[in-house]
Amino acid sequence: MLEYFSKHTASVKDDVLSGLTVALALVPEAVAFAFVAGVPPTVGLYSAFFIGFVSALAGGRPGMISGATGAMAVVIVSLVAMHGIQYLFPAVILCGLLQITVGVLRLGKLIRLVPHSVMLGFVNGLAIVIGLAQIGSFKTLGIDGTMTFLPGASMSIMVALVALTMAVIVLLPKLTKAVPSSLAAIIMVSVIAVSINKFAPENWTPAGQTNVVQTVDDLMMNNLRANAVKDAAVAAESPDSARSQAEENQAVDVSVLSEAQIASAVASVKATEEPLPMLFFLDSRYVLAPFTWETLMIILPFALILAGVGLIESLMTLTLIDEITETRGSGNRECIGQGAANIVCGLFGGMGGCAMIGQSLINVNSGGRGRLSGVVGAVGLMTLVVLLKPVISMVPMAALVGVMFMVVIGTFEWSTLHTWNKVPKSDVLVMVLVAGYTVLFHNLAVAVLLGIIVQALIFAWHHATHMMADIHFEEDKKVYQLHGPLFFASVSSFRELLDPVNDPPIVAIDFYFSRVYDQSAIEAINKIAERYRQEGKCLHLRNLNADCKRMIERAGDLAEVDISEDRHYHITKMI
Repeated sequence: MLEYFSKHTASVKDDVLSGLTVALALVPEAVAFAFVAGVPPTVGLYSAFFIGFVSALAGGRPGMISGATGAMAVVIVSLVAMHGIQYLFPAVILCGLLQITVGVLRLGKLIRLVPHSVMLGFVNGLAIVIGLAQIGSFKTLGIDGTMTFLPGASMSIMVALVALTMAVIVLLPKLTKAVPSSLAAIIMVSVIAVSINKFAPENWTPAGQTNVVQTVDDLMMNNLRANAVKDAAVAAESPDSARSQAEENQAVDVSVLSEAQIASAVASVKATEEPLPMLFFLDSRYVLAPFTWETLMIILPFALILAGVGLIESLMTLTLIDEITETRGSGNRECIGQGAANIVCGLFGGMGGCAMIGQSLINVNSGGRGRLSGVVGAVGLMTLVVLLKPVISMVPMAALVGVMFMVVIGTFEWSTLHTWNKVPKSDVLVMVLVAGYTVLFHNLAVAVLLGIIVQALIFAWHHATHMMADIHFEEDKKVYQLHGPLFFASVSSFRELLDPVNDPPIVAIDFYFSRVYDQSAIEAINKIAERYRQEGKCLHLRNLNADCKRMIERAGDLAEVDISEDRHYHITKMI
């Protein structure tokens, strides 16, 4: 299959057609990821346009598609929930600046340090987080102002439509690939949902909801009303409010709120009234005034996480597309391109984004190889947003949830379930650790860093216990032929191998099969040489490669050892 992908050559026709296919497929995912992040759907759509357009022009991997992603969304949702959407846009801009810094410093190659076990834990944890985020779509606003699960009939219809969406996505490609299956599923389920909402009995509609089948607009309004109830409860608990004892004992529910309060809450948050995106600092609803040191301290941790998650997923996608197309992209340029895209996206009130593994594979499968495919995909998406904007709010949540469940199924690495007993237990531990941390704390960047640290410690411990020496004599000289790297974790084993008290007057340590890696190793060599000098014996180091020799010579007085110039070459005799 990968060989089939690699046979495609770049052409304008293929780039345009693949770009249009990507544009159609981007619409449902951009809206769905916006809801995962807790922002209005048009924020996700505009973000997909800016990220896709700028990264296609400035990124380091032609043919790779970028947009609003679930990896970024699960980080953003915490920022929006804790501090409000107005803090999101500066955080995205700062994220872009950090990513450009990584590219300028040429640190993109650090993706090589991410072990495969960490990558598996990363994608599995991300899939679980995205799946759990869909639970909120099965809830509606209760009479007490909190979100509760849908009642019987509405829940049954919701589950059935989700299953239908997933079935269409799976089965339609077996019949035809002329239309993206996710888009066809959304259209079909939307038609069914409109019919149900029009003709279903009134007693099927949940209390406080206008439709039996929740739409994008219904869920948004429910969330806004829930926030209004929360704000009213906070105001009620304020010591400055003059209220009677009866009023203090009264539970705050939806009925307490006036329509003016609800309308005010909706107007202050809803960002779907603008026909086109605008600079966020020109919109009084989102601007932060003044921008203080406290504001920077709030957004900096989220910006660091967003930058790390975005670069990890982008560089992982770049590596995959490189393998498929048998070409090579520039990791450092991709960091700069992603950073520039996030800066522009943040300036225009977007949620940020990064490379999309699924959409990039769709593009490559459709023949997209050049930057034109990404540009066409972004421009096509914006065209659809402008033309179909009134329709987007009518899309049933069941369709989007079905699409997201298919994303979860496609993202999760199912092979880990039947290979866990075939790989080293340490790798299984790292996979579970990364996935578990991601699910519990929704912090993908820290989860990856934690996985890398644990894997590095396991690697160090493994090699520390494999320091060995073959001992032989050359005339009156005793030779220790070392095997294994000499570094901080193996210096104890190194010292235990040598016997300064009982060794003969001349001893040599042969580094033909070993390397000196750090200051701990140099210090261990210096101390063992000092012990031999105290015993009146001579220690020689031989077969040090050029790097190790320079390291010891640069140490100067820190490493007073005798480096022998004689070489002992190991030659395999062919019979």
